[in-house]
Formats: sequence, structure tokens, C-alpha cells
Amino acid sequence: MPEIEIYADTAGLARRAADQFSGLAAYAIRKRGRFVVALSGGSTPRAMNALLAAAPLAAQVEWSKVFVFWSDERCFAPENSESNYYMAHETLLSHISIPVGNVHRVQGEHSPEQAARLYEEELRAFFVGLAWPRFDLLLLGMGDDGHTASLFPGSPEVRENTRWAVAVKHNSPPLPLVDRITLTPPVINAAANVTFLVAGAEKADRLRQVLRDPYNPQRQPAQVVRPKDGKLFWLLDEQAAAKIK
Repeated sequence: MPEIEIYADTAGLARRAADQFSGLAAYAIRKRGRFVVALSGGSTPRAMNALLAAAPLAAQVEWSKVFVFWSDERCFAPENSESNYYMAHETLLSHISIPVGNVHRVQGEHSPEQAARLYEEELRAFFVGLAWPRFDLLLLGMGDDGHTASLFPGSPEVRENTRWAVAVKHNSPPLPLVDRITLTPPVINAAANVTFLVAGAEKADRLRQVLRDPYNPQRQPAQVVRPKDGKLFWLLDEQAAAKIK
């Protein structure tokens, strides 16, 4: 069963997400010598990143043993402000002492198919010998259409069960209308911890449907997230959670 936590505002939600990141990092590094995380785009992760980049949390995380990937990416060059990498770099990565080799971005400047292939190759090289990658923490958002990562309603990628990363044609809202690369459902569900960060009144109706309606991931892609041997967290603010209380 998912663990649902509700916070008064986005500031409290971001604080909880940053504390979870820091705590899981300390645990994974103590147990296995490294912490592997997949970041997400969006405004709430931006606030979480800012907290991680500042005192006191910045000094509490052993950044030399943190390895960063992304749950999805837009097909932009890394210097484009619309890319998820750019947001993470500006709010977190440029403020901490993390080795360049620990950052595994999606190469969105290439064609979608090539970027997806290169990303899967990088994942398989990092998680060598594993049937599926095992992220210590995988962060996700949810759109008001029920999409998560770049798994959109009605898209065939929601049913993908062999590849680790795939290209996604994206020509209908939400914006921006640009092709994307996403981790696939089996990869997401292989993570040790998956955390949704969801804020805002515009998400309330869809969140209720995702959490309460019958399982139909082609209609509500966020429902496909069901970790097989891990924990699932929904961190919500009061506005997003208004219809599930």
C-alpha cells in the first residue's frame, strides 16, 4: 500500500522531500557505499533542490557518493531552460560538490530514438548484471492529465515491458510540445523507493481518480507505478489532497 502524507503547503512538502532524500542517501551510502537517485522536473522538485543545495542539508549529504539520473527528459540541449537537466543544474548540481562523472543526464540534444538508446546503454553499464536497475530513490510528479514521467494517457509506452528507456512522441498538452525520453514502467517499479511530489488545486480531481478509481493506466498512467519490492510515497500539499480526504 502507498504511504500518503499531506502537508499544509508546498514549502512543507518540499522540506519533507529534501529530508527524505538526505535520509535515504545516508542509509544507502552506509549500507552499499553509494546512493542512486532519479530526479524529476517540475516546480516542487525545484523547491526540494534548493533546500538540498543549502545549509544544513548540503553538508549532510556525501555528494561524492551520490549518482544522479533522471526519470524523464525533454528533447532539448542541456543549456535549454526547458530541460529537466537545466533545472536540476541551476537549482542543485551547480551548488554542490558532486563529481561530473556522477551525473548521468539524458542526452536530449540528439534525436529522441538515439537519446533513448544512449540513455539505456548508460543505465545498463551502471547497473551491470541486473535484470532491472535498482534506484535507491526515484522521484516523480503527476500532471493534471494523470501522466507521470513522460508516460501519457493512451500512449503505448505505458505498456512497455522490455526496454529501460524509450522515446515518446508528444504533440498534445501539457506543454511544451516536444518529444521526450522516459524511463519505462518496469524500471520505475524496480526502485527501492518511489516518491510522487504533487501540489496544487488543479491536481485534486485527477489525484482522486488515480488513487481511488479502478486500475486503468492507459487512462491514468500514474496508476502504473506499483513498486514490486519497494516503497511508494505520495507527498501532497493540502490543495492537491482536497478530494481524497
